[in-house]
Amino acid sequence: MSSTAVRSLDRDPAALAMRIGVVAAEAALATFVRNMDVDDLEGGVAFEGYISPAEMPVFSLVIDTLAEARPGDERPLDERRAAALNDLARICMAAKASAGAA
Repeated sequence: MSSTAVRSLDRDPAALAMRIGVVAAEAALATFVRNMDVDDLEGGVAFEGYISPAEMPVFSLVIDTLAEARPGDERPLDERRAAALNDLARICMAAKASAGAA
């Protein structure tokens, strides 16, 4: 392979990573919607009892990534996870809107 070869945009590693991320986010949101009752969230966000073992790895990867505490972020994990769910919904809506515009 030549060092001057140009990668097509659909094979660019950054573009592929973005597509994987969007697919993972959409799968996590679908898992949440399918398995969770919003009324059950009042006592905290303990997903493990609701999400199937087969779906948990992708779901927890996405939620834990979005809920990661930043330096100086003193919020408890439940609050960060609730914010992560909002972020997840916004990511999926933005991805859907951009796909419709393309």
